[in-house]
Parts: sequence; C-alpha cells; structure tokens
Amino acid sequence: MKPLPEALQDAIGQPYVLTAAEDVAPYLRDWRGRYQGSALCVARPGSTDEVAAVVRLCAAAGVAVVPQGGNTGLCGGATPGGAAGKPAGEVVVSLTRLNRIRAVDAADNTLTAEAGCTLMQVQQAAAAADRLFPLSLAAEGTATIGGNLSTNAGGVQVLRYGNARDLALGLEVVLPDGRVWNGLRALRKDNTGYDLKHLFIGAEGTLGLITAAVLKLYPRPCQTATAWAAVRDPAAAVALLNRLRVEAGDRVTAFEIVGRAALDLVLRHIPQAREPLAERPEWQVLVELTDTLPDTPLDAILERVLVAAVEAGEVLDVALAQSQAQALALWALRENVAEGQKIEGLSIKHDIAVPVSRIAEFIARADAALQAAFPGVRIVCFGHIGDGNLHYNQSRSTALDNDAFIAATPAVNRIVYDLVAALGGSISAEHGLGQLKREEILRYKSSLEMDMMRAVKHALDPAGLMNPGKVI
Repeated sequence: MKPLPEALQDAIGQPYVLTAAEDVAPYLRDWRGRYQGSALCVARPGSTDEVAAVVRLCAAAGVAVVPQGGNTGLCGGATPGGAAGKPAGEVVVSLTRLNRIRAVDAADNTLTAEAGCTLMQVQQAAAAADRLFPLSLAAEGTATIGGNLSTNAGGVQVLRYGNARDLALGLEVVLPDGRVWNGLRALRKDNTGYDLKHLFIGAEGTLGLITAAVLKLYPRPCQTATAWAAVRDPAAAVALLNRLRVEAGDRVTAFEIVGRAALDLVLRHIPQAREPLAERPEWQVLVELTDTLPDTPLDAILERVLVAAVEAGEVLDVALAQSQAQALALWALRENVAEGQKIEGLSIKHDIAVPVSRIAEFIARADAALQAAFPGVRIVCFGHIGDGNLHYNQSRSTALDNDAFIAATPAVNRIVYDLVAALGGSISAEHGLGQLKREEILRYKSSLEMDMMRAVKHALDPAGLMNPGKVI
C-alpha cells in the first residue's frame, strides 16, 4: 500500500499535495500565532470530487482531516494539533482552490459559491449583479466563505442581516466517509424534515467539509450615512442605539462600540490612523445607516437622532462623514483594532455575547472584577454592541509583565466567563470554540447539551477523524 501522501498525489495531482517542510509551514500556524501544529501533508483539492477523494483516502488510512480556508480564525479551529491519541496523524485539507462562483440569480436573490471563495470575492460577485451580500468583517479579503459558514461568522452587519447562518439557504458537504451531500437548495421555505444544513454551519469542520453554499443576496443600498460619536458611557451607547432603532428602523446597519484602549492601539500601530474627534473620549460608537431608496433623508435622520442624544447628555461629540473617503477612514479605525492588538502582542481574548440591555452592566462589573484581581490591567473592549457581541481582551503594557499575565489566563477567564453566564450570555459569539474554548464550554453547557452534541458527532463521524480536538 502506498504511503498516504503518495496516494493523495495520485488522486488530485502531485503539485497539490505539499510535503516539504517549507511548503507546509504556513498551514500549521494560526493567524494569532497561538497554535503551532504538525501534519503529514497539506492536500489542496480543486473540486468537490477531489475533496471527496481526499476524505475517502484519509478515512481508509485512519488519518484525521483538518479543513482550512483562509486561516484567519481566532480560536485555533483550523490548525492541526487536536488529534491526541490518533498516532496516524493529520492531513490539512486546504479548500482555497475551490474558488469558483457557480451561479448568480438576481431574480431569486441568490449566489452559489464554492467554499474557497474569499468573502470579498462573493461580495464583488454580488455587486456585479447589482446586489449585496451583507456579511462583512475585517478579514474579508482573506477569509473564505467556507470558513465563515463553519464558524457562523458575524461581522459588523449582523444587526440588520444576521449571522452567516442566516445568510445560507443550502450547502454542499463532503461527509466523513467521503460521500457528498448535495443540499444546494435556493428555497426560502422547505419544511420536509430536519434542516440538515444547520448541523454543519458553526460546526467548524467537525461533522463534514462544506464545499459550496447557496447564499442570500439583498438589494444594494444606494445611500449611506456614517458617524463617529463620543458617548458618555456604554449605557449611553445602548440608549443611542434604541433611539436610532425607533427613528430609523432597520436602516440601522451597523452600531459598533470602541473603547479608548482599543482606539489607542490603532493610533499607535496603524499608519494614517488619526484621532476622529477633538477630545479623547473613553467611549465612542461608529454608526451606519443605509437605504435602498434614493430620496430617504438618511443624513437628516442620523443628525436628528444625534442632536437629541447630545441634548440628553448621552452623546458628547460627533463627526459626521461628509464623503465616502471620510466614512472609510472611520471604518478603518474600527476594523484595524484586531491588527493593532496583534502588533502590540499577545492578549487574553474574549468573544462574548450578552443581552444588549446588559452590555453596560457587563462592562462595569467585569472591569471592576479584573482591576481588583489584576491591578492596572489593560482592558481592550470593542465590538458589535448592536447585537450584544463584545470583544473583551486583556493584556499588560510591557512584554515582560504581559508574559506573566498571559499565564493567568484561566483566572481571567473565570472572572469574565462566569459573569457572562450569570447575565445569560455566551462565551463565544462569532469566533467559534476551536481549540481555545473546547474545555471552557464544558463549564457552561449542561451535560444534556454536551451529550446531544456528542451524539450528533458520533452519528456522522464515528471514527472521530473530522477536525479532532475542536469544539468537543
């Protein structure tokens, strides 16, 4: 019997199975630099049939499969290294060659894309048909649609359009035994039993490999109003959100909060970043309204709400974008927070969700508890306050102090996650569990929930070869 790498080369072509250490290396480390794995090889199939062939060969050899898209994940879900107890090793299956837009149906408002298409590629294909694919996040030039679906990505427009799960109508999936499930249906209504696609969305490749998806499209907005506003505190930010939703309804497309420490990292590390307001407020929000109707007075609506919030003492200062260039500059401040943090160094990251009404309470209580336990800790708080999702991260300002602080991750997690649970929230809002939170989740899901999840895993992947050591 041939060694598995040679069998894979026969199946998909020698150039598409990487074995040399220097070729494999980029696939073995996660974007944050937290996880480093090893693999027998990296397979780069170019079609669904080739993905199925790779999976069948790996299953026959008892070798685990680690699916990978753009490798932009933040929880180690696409990094090999979770196959403890499986001495046969792992094969990374990179899906980036599955990068074709198969169909765009403007009348049906759908687009069918292969899993290796970048999010930006999907957005551009929708725009070419005068439609909008609304999923939007900072890594959209690299992140792939398969990865977005596998982690149920959120991004900045969840408030209006929902998560990746809400934007998918149908999937094509290679199952752990190599069979291909063709669920590429474009129906809004299909009440014929279990909605199987939802098993694979958010499963991080632990149940099968998503190879293509039918995605929802929307009419393209023809006008946008954008503002950066200093708010008194997080409670005032929530009050402003409520004002906007009353006045503008679902025209509120994005509502992001950025704490002082988060913005300071952007200003320190990102070229061309500039302070957007005259003062240096502790809290600010980025607001965007959009509309498909050309005569809706969006700027007037936004200005009216902001003036009322100023009069109520909720908003302290405002910068209204007067051009697309100004709007893009404001968005760059928000979108570069993660990059600024990466340049600064490691931090303890939390991607949490609580009810919007309890955002201010969470921040106040978590800040106080962390400062009491770790005096002087730097708290970088930002995120999608419109849907209750905060990125709530901690570090020290010097490298030496930070190394010791990172070692205290379990204690920091207990403070943050216990409070999240007490407030009825989730310890993972949009990044998934991966390797990072696979043990943490055991504290916060009931034993019954975990039993149900394990039962689904065993039913579809009884040998445990699909992305082992991730999620559960």
